[in-house]
Amino acid sequence: MHQNLTPTHPISTPLVGTVIAVQANFCQVQIDPVTEAVGGKLILCTRRARLQKIGVSAIVGDRVTIDEVDWQGERGVVVDVFPRHSLLDRPPVANADRILLVFALAEPALDPFLLSKFLVKAESTGLQVSLCLNKSDLVTEIQRQEWCDRLSAWGYQPIVISVETGVGVKELQLELDRQITVFAGHSGVGKSSLTNALIPDSNIRVATVSGKLSRGRHTTRHVQLFTMPTGGLIADTPGFNQPDIACTPTELPRYFPEIRQRLAIAHCQFSDCTHRDEPNCVVRGDWERYAHYLEFLADSIAWEQQVQSQPKLENSLKQKSGVGKKQYEPKLDSKYRQISRHTLIQSIDELTEELDDD
Repeated sequence: MHQNLTPTHPISTPLVGTVIAVQANFCQVQIDPVTEAVGGKLILCTRRARLQKIGVSAIVGDRVTIDEVDWQGERGVVVDVFPRHSLLDRPPVANADRILLVFALAEPALDPFLLSKFLVKAESTGLQVSLCLNKSDLVTEIQRQEWCDRLSAWGYQPIVISVETGVGVKELQLELDRQITVFAGHSGVGKSSLTNALIPDSNIRVATVSGKLSRGRHTTRHVQLFTMPTGGLIADTPGFNQPDIACTPTELPRYFPEIRQRLAIAHCQFSDCTHRDEPNCVVRGDWERYAHYLEFLADSIAWEQQVQSQPKLENSLKQKSGVGKKQYEPKLDSKYRQISRHTLIQSIDELTEELDDD
């Protein structure tokens, strides 16, 4: 039966809510619980033309203001997008608080190098990073403890769970309360199954692990936020197998807790030390992920060289006219911009010269 969204009492607009899904030119907004009548209601919204002209888009996780609400038709218009305190480009999620890396202890087997690459990518977002190890029922207690000890040396305290048996799921739910958490990890580790366990009403499609490739099929097609019973929001994101190393060689050491720990108590001889072959380096040494660091360093050097060789894109901001403190505003899309007076006069002069020559 279709749910009647019409409030029993008049509700003043505009209203504030969170974008929980985006598809084409529409977004689904969950209204804040300002009143019992509209709290948690979902409204399908378009974007006001003014926002489109200045290039302001609404993505999953954005806090937005909506107006012109048609309660009977469950429709509205996004008229403003709040400033974001965080932004992920892949997957596109705004205002996330935490990255939860979900890996399996078995089926597929836990690959230390792949896990390390995911951890570096997660650390580069600047968000809080947590690590969840699923399918604990498929390994022995000794194997679980060995992995926990190993990852502790990396600087992480993993949360060990089993979606199949329910072990650790309730504790994880409390850990993620009142935050926007982005699930990440390669396919087949149980991200969608975990979301279904945390939010029984989410009904995310789950696929089995491919026996030939020992990895899962991609079951999540787009980014969407799901609300947990305790109030937190989960972004179940499209799976991807190989996160890229998109950072400079200077930034890379910050994404290793082991390096941060060493540099907190000592200093290398050179301020621009790459921790590779420089003398008196306090980072270089016998720690497990040092080989991973060297390989990622080569990737980051190649990435930096590629970025430097690309032409610079036009700045998307312009300085507002006037005196006093500098202020900037988004530039209009090129198709909406007026031709500047200088360019127009220059074009007329060139045309006049051509006519004179003729």
